[in-house]
Amino acid sequence: MHRASEDHRSVAFPELVRPLIEETRRLFRTEVGSVALFPASGTGGWEAALTNTLPSGGRVLLPCAGQFAALWGDSARRLGYRVDVLPGVEWGDPPPPDRIEAALAADSGAEIRAVLIVHNETSTGVTADVQAIRAGMDRAGHGALLMVDGVSSIGSLRYRHDEWGVDVAVTGSQKGLMLPAGLALMAFSPKAIAALEHGSPRAYFDLAPMLAQNKLGFFPYTPSIPMLYGLREALAMLAEEGMQAVITRHARLARGVRAAVAAWPLPICCRDPQAVSNTVTTIMTPAGIDASKLIANAFTRYDLALGAGLGPLAGKAFRIGHVGDLNEGMLLGALGLVEMALADAGVALTPGSGVAAAQQLWRETEA
Repeated sequence: MHRASEDHRSVAFPELVRPLIEETRRLFRTEVGSVALFPASGTGGWEAALTNTLPSGGRVLLPCAGQFAALWGDSARRLGYRVDVLPGVEWGDPPPPDRIEAALAADSGAEIRAVLIVHNETSTGVTADVQAIRAGMDRAGHGALLMVDGVSSIGSLRYRHDEWGVDVAVTGSQKGLMLPAGLALMAFSPKAIAALEHGSPRAYFDLAPMLAQNKLGFFPYTPSIPMLYGLREALAMLAEEGMQAVITRHARLARGVRAAVAAWPLPICCRDPQAVSNTVTTIMTPAGIDASKLIANAFTRYDLALGAGLGPLAGKAFRIGHVGDLNEGMLLGALGLVEMALADAGVALTPGSGVAAAQQLWRETEA
């Protein structure tokens, strides 16, 4: 990324852009879809997904199972869309495919234009079964678009845009792609592209000029050139390791973290063992232990940055991220410092218990 500035209108610039677009298509695992790179965070990607494909005032269905689902729904409301929150979905549970199917089957007037799914809910450490959700949508015979937030999953967890029938997917540069925040990567199915003519007013996030200019190897406005070079290297790193190996590594490292948490012993937020996230673990603190103070102490005393509990989990949980370019040694150091911070906070645990549990799991398993 540390490069001299260059002219993004030069005849040489397509030599960077065109291969980058093709590599991004491979990241999303799409052969028939179109991809776009917006200078924005994932939040900008949410807005681009909605405004490009949904008419003003359109209705969307949202299983709100965490903070980022809630924020996506809030963005939709502020943009003028009608948001139907699927009732009874609790934080710590994955979005229920059967109830999404039932809600769509009951929508006899086909008013729901899209279903919004957070693939990997960073606030709770829960992963949704996107493939099962699409299967339920198909059984309901409903034409709604399937939109997926893959900010903390794509590039780290198994994701199949075409195979799963996703219409719009959003990810960001700062998680599995190992870059600073500031780039929203998106994939659109042919069905989503066809919906562009029925979309809402947009300017900066208009997909049509983005796709037209990308075909030529350019962008409709000034891109973040260092981010594009960083993305090229990140995609090359993923390709060198092999995407299946990346997925396997994240799963193995996550099992070690969960083994450490069980040894402390503390509960995790995710209640479904089949839905645990392999990129982040959300850990509940015991009654009387303020997670916010624990996090502050870990940072000031041990130079350890833990994720905070969000929304209703504020002060009740902390989060350990295990995503991107990392290995066992890096996580063992983090787990050791977490143990120290937990002990400082008054949590009854045996020093070294979590580290030992993770070590044992990783020593005994290859994948």
